[in-house]
Amino acid sequence: MTTDEKPARSRHAMSRSLTRLAGIQALFQIDRRGLDPHSVIEEFRMHRLGDADLDEGQPDLTRADRRQFASLVLGTMLRAEEIDGLIDAVLPRDWARDRLDPVIRAILRAGCFELLAREDVPTGVAIDEYVSIARAFFADTEAGFVNGVLGALARRLRPDLVRAGDAVAAPG
Repeated sequence: MTTDEKPARSRHAMSRSLTRLAGIQALFQIDRRGLDPHSVIEEFRMHRLGDADLDEGQPDLTRADRRQFASLVLGTMLRAEEIDGLIDAVLPRDWARDRLDPVIRAILRAGCFELLAREDVPTGVAIDEYVSIARAFFADTEAGFVNGVLGALARRLRPDLVRAGDAVAAPG
């Protein structure tokens, strides 16, 4: 890999991470406010993904991939019933999905969508990205919970890839 290729890959990885973060924020809004996904995507495109005038401490979402953002949000919402059923199947018996924090719910839904529909995204990468997002919002306990649920989903949805060595993120 040349020196020029390394920063380009890092920028691409950062763009994907920011895209996922924006997707979680959009899914949270849709879930909490019952908003139409198309209107939320448009609001993000106009006011968050293109606005470099940031409040202090806010991530710069201008580098998020708009097309991937829309794909993540719409894909998750179009398959919401299927995704929720998959999540319910791996949650501990004493945890109802409705009891989950809405941010955790959004993280699990987006992570499940990627494991289900984005074969181009390695299993370990998808899990690690969403665990990192969980850590940005919560303590290690919640991040470990996200890791466990997404790991269980990966074993269900991608058993051949998990067995073939596509590492599932380790807790902590």
